[in-house]
Amino acid sequence: MTTVDQPVDVLLSDGTTVQLRPIRPDDAPGIVAMHARFSERTRYLRYFSPYPRIPERDLQRFVTVDHRDREALVVLAGGRIVAVGRYERLGPEAPEAEVAFVVEDAYQGRGIGSVLLEHLADAARRVGIVHFVAEVLPANGAMLRVFSDFGYQLQRQFADGVVHLTFPIAPTEATLEVQRGREHRTEARSIARLLAPRGVAVYGASATGQGVGAAVLGHLRDGGFTGTVVPVHPTAATVAGLPAYPRAADAGVPVDLAVVAVPPEAAPAVVADAAAAGVHGLVVISAGFAEAGAQGAAAQRALVRAAHAAGMRVVGPNCLGVANTDPAVRLNATLAPALPPPGRVGIFSQSGAFGVALLAEADRRGLGLSRFVSAGNRADVSGNDLLQYWQDDPGTDVILLHLETFGNPRKFARLARRIGRTKPVVALASPARPPGVGDSAGPDAVAVAALFTQSGVIRVDTVAELLDVGVLLAHQPLPAGPRVAVVGNSSALTGLAAAALAAQGLTLADGYPRDVGPNGTASELAALLAAAAGDERVDALAVTLAPPLPGQPADADVTAALPAALDGGKPVVATVLAGRAPAGLPAYGGVEEAVRALGRVHRYAEWLRRPSGALPELPGVDRAAGQAALRPEGADVPALLAAYGIDLVRSVPVRTPDEAVDAARRLGFPVALKAAAHGLRHRLDLGAVRLDLPDAATVRRAYAEMAAAFGADVLVQPMVPPGVACVVELVEDPAFGPVVGFGLGGVATELLGDRAWRAVPLTDRDAAELVDEPRAAPLLRGHRGAAPVDRAALADLLLRVGRLADEQPRVRALTLNPVLARPDGLSVLHATVRLGAALDRPDTGPRRL
Repeated sequence: MTTVDQPVDVLLSDGTTVQLRPIRPDDAPGIVAMHARFSERTRYLRYFSPYPRIPERDLQRFVTVDHRDREALVVLAGGRIVAVGRYERLGPEAPEAEVAFVVEDAYQGRGIGSVLLEHLADAARRVGIVHFVAEVLPANGAMLRVFSDFGYQLQRQFADGVVHLTFPIAPTEATLEVQRGREHRTEARSIARLLAPRGVAVYGASATGQGVGAAVLGHLRDGGFTGTVVPVHPTAATVAGLPAYPRAADAGVPVDLAVVAVPPEAAPAVVADAAAAGVHGLVVISAGFAEAGAQGAAAQRALVRAAHAAGMRVVGPNCLGVANTDPAVRLNATLAPALPPPGRVGIFSQSGAFGVALLAEADRRGLGLSRFVSAGNRADVSGNDLLQYWQDDPGTDVILLHLETFGNPRKFARLARRIGRTKPVVALASPARPPGVGDSAGPDAVAVAALFTQSGVIRVDTVAELLDVGVLLAHQPLPAGPRVAVVGNSSALTGLAAAALAAQGLTLADGYPRDVGPNGTASELAALLAAAAGDERVDALAVTLAPPLPGQPADADVTAALPAALDGGKPVVATVLAGRAPAGLPAYGGVEEAVRALGRVHRYAEWLRRPSGALPELPGVDRAAGQAALRPEGADVPALLAAYGIDLVRSVPVRTPDEAVDAARRLGFPVALKAAAHGLRHRLDLGAVRLDLPDAATVRRAYAEMAAAFGADVLVQPMVPPGVACVVELVEDPAFGPVVGFGLGGVATELLGDRAWRAVPLTDRDAAELVDEPRAAPLLRGHRGAAPVDRAALADLLLRVGRLADEQPRVRALTLNPVLARPDGLSVLHATVRLGAALDRPDTGPRRL
């Protein structure tokens, strides 16, 4: 959200950064200066006249707005105003406003108009404006394209030589698709500029060759970087045998990337010098920023602000660096002296220490590297930026991520869903679980793994597992199914592998395991492997090889048989306890590691085979009514649910027997009485629920018994037809934002944590899977002769809860318990809601860094 006191940084189509903020009265000189830089054509297209100068009266009106009926936003690059956009409401409380913007000539064609339109529309919607109108000269093709390419439903009229446009500004799937497409392109380009620089300036490399800066400089030089390396040093003429300069611009060559290894207090001067040299991005190796405390955090914020103001992006601070093994680049701007061999696996590491371990382990395993980025404090460039870049990077087929935290979880899940359809994403991530909310503490560790799977992400727990899966994906095809042929030369090892399959969702193929025994030869094993590779009942192979026995002939080196396993075009994992596997065949030190990696890749392949699902239209949803139900003093829960088409069975709170009888008469007998305490409303087993009370006397007696046991506060409800008790929950997850959970009711299922979870927004596929995933779900399909319930009604309810979660960020937790599911529909008996601050969720609203 853009507000008067909250400027934002945004990316342009060429990957550079600018700042966008509301206009201020003291911007008048900047507006005049920008106007003076306009060409005559730009003035004419914006003002329909030459307009050579801005009269003082117009100027004051331009820069003085109320930020409601009249709003104006300015775009700054390098500290000066280069564009302005505004809307003005067409009358008091009118739902329409006229919109216009103008961009300085030197910045036209870089997407500023689209960014301004996004932010103006967002600001206008917040004050009740629903339509924009604009007047554009026919010759202003660029302006017309900004409006027409945005996905809005334009109405055009031509009169008096002007094109009149009218369009609704509510976000739609079309406008969101356009916005996210632009976001993808701008973020990908900003990273591409960092990873393929023409020249690299190094700040902080000592002339003595000691220190972090000198190490990175040496790695750049010795790694064969194809561009120019420019050491920047205040006094030395040469550093590490390379010509040094007091300023980067003095080198007289294009410099796109700056590696910064100076103390935090020297960083501002470095940013200024890099900006003067036209640098596109900074890789800040230096520590002493946010990780060092409040003073360092302030220095970090100042660093990023200064870099963005100069159009630069920042990797770090406190990072390991960046690398690109493309032979046309050969960039090693890291603290690692050697990189893994060139390959097609991209690696992102938030932690520098983990980055060192990842690179070393990848090198040991022969895993080919395409690009590497260590984000450190992640003050700017994040894993999401790298996902955007890697989606279209022709040199990267597999993406490995180490994530300590999620800065924008909703965006991560959205990007992973999209990118995972074409390139596997493997993540080492262990997010902390949220504190207990209502009846639930949110997803447990198993459910978190399922949430990653929902997004197409292969989640692992250790660096070793990250590389286990990465090697398999880099060198082998995906399995077509779960059937695994276990083949080897040791019955003990093949038996161990066969036993490990079930825990990973895999099955032992018919006729296996098979082994040639400890005296088997390479030719015998090759024949067995070739048969398994061609077996139509087999989707993947797991090979286990024990070392040869003493005194066996040379042909006993059974590793020579391994290439025969690759002939069938099926994935193969091998456990080789002696010798080396051939290139391209993933080898593991233990049977369990091999099977675990295969199981994770199998689940990813299953996810790819499933339809991605769609966001269905939901009749009866009124977002404005839902917003109105969220009052400062709390939520009107029945009104909130009704706004999303969810009917809540009426409950009448009572505190005396007479009130209970009166409520029962108004609702109509028979009724149910329930203890009002939140944890007791569904505890029939404790006597906290009394059902089918047919008359006043029964109600009085039941109330007296319940009040004595549980207190005077009791709820009276009309009876509804019986059904299978279910629970629907909404909680905030630290890795995925709002998530929706579903399970069956009852103490046993709650104790066992039998809940399925999916991240918002829910697709129709997500909702259907939620209903079928709990272990107790067979009770919904007609267990032991019972009639199946209306599972489509449950899926519809979940979709509506998901939509509520997506559209009402003040709702931080929601529990529907119980929900009675029946063959003819369902009834929601109780609901509790917890509200939080009305903060914008990440990955919503207009684009911003």
